Amino acid sequence: MPLHLSDLLARPDLRLSVAYDVPPPLLARTIEAATVSDLPAPGKWLQGGELLMTIGLLLPEEPAACRAYVRDVAEGGAACLALGLGQGLPYQEAPEPLTAAAEEAGLPLLTVPDGVPFIAVTKAVFEARAEEQRERLQRAFATQRRLTAAATGDGLRPMLAEWTAATGVGAAVFDPLGRLLAAAERAQRTPPAAARDLIERVAARGLRGSASSTAAGQQLEVQPLGARRLRGLLLLTGRPDDAARSVVPGLVSLLSLELERRHLRDEPERRRRSALLSELLAEEDPAAGRARDMLRSAGLTAERVRGVVVAAEGGTGAGGADGAGGRTAGAGTEAAEGTADGTADGTDGPAQEMAADLALAMPGGLVRVVDGATGAVIEAVVGEDLDIRDVLARFAPRCPAGIGPATAPEAVRVSLRQATGLLAVSRSSGEPAEARQSQASRLLLDLGDRRTLQGYADTVLGPLDLADNGEELTATLAAWLETGGAWDATSRRLGVHRHTVRNRLDKAMDLTGRRLDDPDDRFDLWLATRIRRGDASATGAGGRTAPPPGR
Repeated sequence: MPLHLSDLLARPDLRLSVAYDVPPPLLARTIEAATVSDLPAPGKWLQGGELLMTIGLLLPEEPAACRAYVRDVAEGGAACLALGLGQGLPYQEAPEPLTAAAEEAGLPLLTVPDGVPFIAVTKAVFEARAEEQRERLQRAFATQRRLTAAATGDGLRPMLAEWTAATGVGAAVFDPLGRLLAAAERAQRTPPAAARDLIERVAARGLRGSASSTAAGQQLEVQPLGARRLRGLLLLTGRPDDAARSVVPGLVSLLSLELERRHLRDEPERRRRSALLSELLAEEDPAAGRARDMLRSAGLTAERVRGVVVAAEGGTGAGGADGAGGRTAGAGTEAAEGTADGTADGTDGPAQEMAADLALAMPGGLVRVVDGATGAVIEAVVGEDLDIRDVLARFAPRCPAGIGPATAPEAVRVSLRQATGLLAVSRSSGEPAEARQSQASRLLLDLGDRRTLQGYADTVLGPLDLADNGEELTATLAAWLETGGAWDATSRRLGVHRHTVRNRLDKAMDLTGRRLDDPDDRFDLWLATRIRRGDASATGAGGRTAPPPGR
């Protein structure tokens, strides 16, 4: 227990007395150390919490000077001021100006009687502090022994229960997605919003650090769990005392070992799911019912699925020691990894670990690792409704990734093939490439040099730029091409009569020398208008990024 001022007053061997009627809250002050000083301004030499003793050799007698002296001691952080009395010393009792100044400043003033040396008070203080330290260590060792004994049991909850029973601090463990794995108390199964935000922040940093905050007067602390990769997160609810604080690293280590052991124990299930995915992809033309049954046996019940391919050549991934963590993105709880035949042979460890992290966020956990042309490649099948971009950003940052189109389960091989073809696009753009029909031209245009593309568009549409109503002609041409040559749809989009649309397009063709019924001309016009539209979106303006020639 901490040493309080009242504890020193209660010791009969010291015979300390109060110089005035000190209120109980002041008597409850904690004494951190004892020191002696007869300086006229000792405040700057204090660290806080001291019992400052003086014989008053240079103590001022004027009330204003006494107040200044006491104020300096109080502002220095002293918990108490003690005046030594006795024969041959300046004072035989506490002087009235000092007593009044101490009472006014709210600083406890004690007197040390003749025959009690200051060193006796100093020894008493430090003996009490040493006993406090011994008691703290004993409680820490006892808590650590209880946690170690609980670690030999089954699961995380016994350790969390022992921790809370020994320290009074709530504890819960979450997976990297923020889903509860175990809790010491039922009330902790739904963490407050502030705790969820804290879990999210620490998960995003991986194993690189913890975080704490205070919500509604309650201290929250989150510690990452895992050896080389993020396996989970520990949420502490409450303020640990010094003894409990010293045990937190041991608790983190034991929980990390349990999560690593759980990860190894789940390896057969990961291999089974990897083999299931390989079996599904091995069939050239699987029956629709069989494909759906295979996916449902793994817990993937989506009506439409898509293939995802990740080249494990970028960052370390979400769970890595230097990677970012994850958040809840799916309902899957198992990880699958392996080569095309369901084994881990021929693939590297980092790819396998990244595959396990990705599968954790993917319902069904249908993930495998195969040897690609440039290294290990992770293949996965996910439901259409999964926010796969968020999952990739969390668990495979800086890694090239292709996302295939949504298909029926029996056609997932096609989706995976398209996703594989998008890896080159992803390497070039620096972000996951998705095979969407409406984005196909965007992917191609993004690969081109902007100056070259702008020059191409200027060549095709330059004659319209020179016309008085050039912007109107270009907008009408773009709308007509985007509606697939539908006159009525174009007139409705522009809010003009269809004859006006026809007249404008006839004029545009006369100026450009192109023909709308010629496939090559029509493609050139379509591509030029797409380039112009892309430049306008990139700049946030309604026109081009560079003035057309001749304007």
